[in-house]
Amino acid sequence: MSWIEALILGVVQGLTEFLPVSSSGHLEIGQALLGTSGEDNLTFAVLVHTATVLSTVTVLWREVAKLFQGTFSTLKWNEEKDYVAKILVSMIPVFIVGMFFKEQVESFFGNGLLLVGVCLLVTACLLALSEWLQSKRQGAGHEVGYRDAIIIGLSQACAVLPGLSRSGTTIATGLLCGVKKESVAQFSFLMVLIPILGEAFLDLLKLLKGEIVSSLDILPAVVGFIAAFVTGCFACRFMIEIVRRQRLVWFALYCAVVGSIAIITSVC
Repeated sequence: MSWIEALILGVVQGLTEFLPVSSSGHLEIGQALLGTSGEDNLTFAVLVHTATVLSTVTVLWREVAKLFQGTFSTLKWNEEKDYVAKILVSMIPVFIVGMFFKEQVESFFGNGLLLVGVCLLVTACLLALSEWLQSKRQGAGHEVGYRDAIIIGLSQACAVLPGLSRSGTTIATGLLCGVKKESVAQFSFLMVLIPILGEAFLDLLKLLKGEIVSSLDILPAVVGFIAAFVTGCFACRFMIEIVRRQRLVWFALYCAVVGSIAIITSVC
């Protein structure tokens, strides 16, 4: 992988991690178009996903600091501990998938664009449905509850498939559950911090032990990381505003178009 390819893929990851258009699906498409090697792809994907996690922490640092302080500054149960508990509950489904079905999930990646296209169409339907129901619903909605957290967590577990947008799926699911627009975007971005950092740490250990062989050079790795981080900061802020203004239908249209093109390309 050259540094130019890493720059392109880093920008793609940074933008699409937060926009509801599937970062994994777009990375698959980008890697297919650029023809990058499979062993580089896994290492690079872990690297740029870590960069976008740091983007989340950078943009939402006040919220993260408040949760951290409220959780560890007192033994009493408070609002911050309650919120963190909901995040932990939301992580249960993806933890189960990661622990027991990791190899099966990884087998879906790098197998062409048909699955990516189908999952992008599913993302489009979820986004369109959630916006339509949101426009029909009376009232602003409620804060994230434990029931909402587990349902949103289940949607995150499904979104490990390439082309099924994690942010799009979790945000749309939250809106379908009746959660406030302002609350669901923040919860969606915060709930992914620990799973991605945990996954990155485990893959780093495998790299150090030699269980994963990678020929990715330092320059492409650094360029891709910086590109994903900078564009991720922009996309995170942008997406929070988009959800507040209820403009998800345009992303639904985009996913439908790109998904259709991916399916047509894969079968022709």
